[in-house]
Amino acid sequence: MSDSIAVLAAPVIAIDGPSGSGKGTLCQKLARHLGWHLLDSGALYRLVGMAADKHGCAFDDEAAIAILAANLDVEFVAGEAGEPTLVLLEGEDVSGDLRTEATGMLASKVAVLPAVRSALLGRQRDFAKAPGLVADGRDMGTVVFTTAPVKIFLTASAEERAERRYNQLKSSGDDVNLATLLGEIRARDKRDSERELAPLKPADDAVHIDSSGLGIEEVFNRVLTEVNARLVSL
Repeated sequence: MSDSIAVLAAPVIAIDGPSGSGKGTLCQKLARHLGWHLLDSGALYRLVGMAADKHGCAFDDEAAIAILAANLDVEFVAGEAGEPTLVLLEGEDVSGDLRTEATGMLASKVAVLPAVRSALLGRQRDFAKAPGLVADGRDMGTVVFTTAPVKIFLTASAEERAERRYNQLKSSGDDVNLATLLGEIRARDKRDSERELAPLKPADDAVHIDSSGLGIEEVFNRVLTEVNARLVSL
């Protein structure tokens, strides 16, 4: 992908890692604590995947899906205190479907397409506005925000990530199978880490944190320590 270096308009905390590592919860907590903007890059890829599926695009039709990505009709509507963000795709509320395993698989399929990633690159970088940005994704530190002063690679074992997802879905009343979830997570990890374009991997200067066995407060405090140490000179 071209133009992998970009001058940042505001400081960025880039947090990458596999699905289920706790990135989403951590990033939301950091953004609230700091009063910074939040970029959920995975949501953009999920929405492109949903749009492609909705319009009947073949997932090997890179040109057609790139056009969808470049013209993605999406709106994020902030909820009331304690309420989740409402996500509208082409005017339709897709909040409930956005985080399903099926949608995650669609996102993984479109994320391997170079033209799709290029179409979303500038859109993601536009989120870097004062006072700062917390960016959640898989290539935030390696491609999108390569000069970010803080880069974190958050991971956990596949088994723990599957257990977390299983408990989350069960609490929502979904009928799920732990073994099936584990297989899907391993398959997605393999596809994301082995893809030729922007594979899932830590940036050379990223801090590695394994969240296996850790609570969100423990992870948050470790990351906040890194943030305070690395941003003090800005």
